[in-house]
Amino acid sequence: MQKMDYPSQTNEKDIRAPKEPDSRSRAWIELDKDALAHNVAFLRSRLPEHCRLMPAVKAEAYGHGAVLISRQLNRLGVDSFCVACASEGIELREAGIQGEILILGYTAPEDFPLLRDFRLTQTVIDYPYARELNDFGQTIHVHIGVDTGMHRVGIRCERTEEIAAVYRMQNLAVDGIFTHLCASDSSHPDHRSFTRNQILAFYRMADLLQEQGCPCHGKHILASYGILNLLPDSSRQRKTPVSPMGNPDGQESERLAADYVRPGIVLYGVLGSQTDLDMWKDSLRPVLSLKAKVASVRPLYAGEPVGYGITYTAERDMEIAAVTIGYGDGLPRELSGGRGSVLIHGRRAPIVGRICMDQTIVDVSSIPHVQAGDTAVVIGSSGALEITAGQIAEQCGTITHEILTGLAPRLNRIWS
Repeated sequence: MQKMDYPSQTNEKDIRAPKEPDSRSRAWIELDKDALAHNVAFLRSRLPEHCRLMPAVKAEAYGHGAVLISRQLNRLGVDSFCVACASEGIELREAGIQGEILILGYTAPEDFPLLRDFRLTQTVIDYPYARELNDFGQTIHVHIGVDTGMHRVGIRCERTEEIAAVYRMQNLAVDGIFTHLCASDSSHPDHRSFTRNQILAFYRMADLLQEQGCPCHGKHILASYGILNLLPDSSRQRKTPVSPMGNPDGQESERLAADYVRPGIVLYGVLGSQTDLDMWKDSLRPVLSLKAKVASVRPLYAGEPVGYGITYTAERDMEIAAVTIGYGDGLPRELSGGRGSVLIHGRRAPIVGRICMDQTIVDVSSIPHVQAGDTAVVIGSSGALEITAGQIAEQCGTITHEILTGLAPRLNRIWS
């Protein structure tokens, strides 16, 4: 075999800046600015005037792209954010994101200097952790997590002495206090009762702290489903939700909304399941579409198999297309074997055989004039048809959150 010669030197006049691949050349995510602005306006319309949005942009803003989404939220007047860990907060700061960034999870003591250097706010996940934060010896801004029944993080709500002690720690600047509702997505009577008890427990604690001279500023309780299910909705013809606090004096929504709400999945125009989204489809708009290219089109003759494992054999002559997306991009392998599909030219193309890491084979026999370079819609609309993240989640036996957060970093994310 002849050895390939590579030039050892290049004339200066031949130097060219490397060309970036087109953002739509393989597989990509399109984000809709108008949809995001619509969802922000809808959520704000449900809140008392004093209450502010503190969106959850953790896990790459639920797969959408944390920096892209947060920059646009800054432009929409949002100046408070939630992330899961310090690295997510640092990424936002380095991208120029302004406002408060609250870390909802754990930061190791060796990383406490990062909280100071990048102006990040840390959650107090329990009382011993508060003491570690205080022992750092320099001021750290915190929100106190309160455990009212989820039993994940936070100081137990009945331990008001410990919570009050955090307020008095010399090196902690307490900017907020919050809890998390674990069943606010459910209308089951037992779950409604549990949610009500969580809210009452939080406010009993807050009232006791107020009596002890702890101001309890910056309260937040509600996330996506709490905003939808527990706050009255004057924009839709539906009954006011069953009062979770049992407070008939008209101030319930003020207390429930508190100072912030933490919209997560709802901000992106999606809910945990398609059933849930169908209830709110007139109010929410999905921000994300997922698309890929048709790489090749070829015949598959009766009796021939296709793909890994020979799991599919053609029963008739057909035409198939290779689409440039696979499980390496976050397309769930559970959609293999005809369970899932894509949209091409406004028609449905079922997935045949097993989804590969980087490519997926679809049946285009009933779709005329498919050719290489055509766009395949994986999530989104084509013509009169639509595939939603919720539908894919149901096909895979999971929730929408998992589908969206599983979308890979190598997918280009662009504003449409």
